[in-house]
Amino acid sequence: MRTLDSNTSLRIAVQKSGRLTDKTLNLLEGIGLKFDDYKRSLLVKCLNFDVELLLIRDDDIPEYVEDGVCDLGFVGGNTVAEDEADVTILRGLNYGVCRLSIAVPKNENINKPEDLAGKKIATSYPVLTRKFFESKGIDVNIVTLSGSVEIAPRLEIADAISDLVSTGGTLKANGLIEIDKIFDSETQLIQTNKPLSEGKQQLIEKILQRIEGHKKAAESRYIMMNAPQESVPEIKKIIPSLKSPTVMPLADNGMVAIHTVIPLSTFWDVMENLKEAGATGIVMLPIESMIV
Repeated sequence: MRTLDSNTSLRIAVQKSGRLTDKTLNLLEGIGLKFDDYKRSLLVKCLNFDVELLLIRDDDIPEYVEDGVCDLGFVGGNTVAEDEADVTILRGLNYGVCRLSIAVPKNENINKPEDLAGKKIATSYPVLTRKFFESKGIDVNIVTLSGSVEIAPRLEIADAISDLVSTGGTLKANGLIEIDKIFDSETQLIQTNKPLSEGKQQLIEKILQRIEGHKKAAESRYIMMNAPQESVPEIKKIIPSLKSPTVMPLADNGMVAIHTVIPLSTFWDVMENLKEAGATGIVMLPIESMIV
């Protein structure tokens, strides 16, 4: 195991358990970081990189990063915004996507935020909720709860709720409907604003580069095909390649093999066009990582 140098090694805060934990750890492993069994310790050292993970409650992550206890943190954007943390958001990570929404009992005659004037709103996000209503000039009473917000109207604790929504299944199960959205959220990589050594900055740049490569790989596919030599100009027009495709001659006279990378979102449309242009034997393969 590596010996960590406090001047160059990074400490990264990660949610110990919850909806972001597995995806965050999978991302770190996907960019080549290897760890011992992280379930048995709160502080886990990386085996092949100057990094250690601090596994804590997600609500504590912004504060730990703001105070410089941790250099980086993986946390939901809703938590960062609610905490009003003095940190730098390095990038969004496209997972843990959800929204903070206003929801009301479906049988009530409440269709817009203005209908909630003077009423009680239950939430675990009082800061964001208060800002939302103040921005609209609506006076409401905020009831702060630590959990089970969705049952507040049934218990007559509040007239409406402000809560995180992913699929909407929990709202539906509790007879609630969304009437407005307060905040869009995803997992964010945040960095402390405390001074960092040059060594730490270099490690952060490496991690960001690896994350970008991992993201590009997840959104792309490597494709191979055979085609007549005379079809190459037309195929090159069809392929939305990052760079010019690789074209190699085959044993069959006048035939070539074409290799390239395309966005996954366009693959099926592109495939139909490639077939029309004369391509055969089209193979699509996943990509583990990319450096672009």
